[in-house]
Amino acid sequence: QVQLVESGGGLVQAGGSLRLSCVASGRTFSRYAMGWFRQAPGKEREFVAAITPSGGAAGYVDSLKARFTVSRDNAKNTMYLQMNSLKPEDTAVYYCAAKSGLYSADRGSYDYWGHGTQVTVSS
Repeated sequence: QVQLVESGGGLVQAGGSLRLSCVASGRTFSRYAMGWFRQAPGKEREFVAAITPSGGAAGYVDSLKARFTVSRDNAKNTMYLQMNSLKPEDTAVYYCAAKSGLYSADRGSYDYWGHGTQVTVSS
């Protein structure tokens, strides 16, 4: 019932920054908690960040808290992930996801997923 499309990925050198976007279809975007996940080659998909429907609160995996910031603009049906001081280990496909109810770090609790955008950080 919700379609999500990520964009903003690309190739960046270590220490650089990228801002990812996730655009949602429909008029109910503001009712959904949103999350960012990533999956590197050979690894499981892991939680990155999540944000409440209003954008009033956000959560991050501890290892990324100092470098990544999640935000949303409900008027544009868009969620963002600002990534600073990127490291080669940040290389992954980044996915956005949406869920009803409370925001969560649990992959299995999300109802809708985008197809991902590739982020590659060179050393």
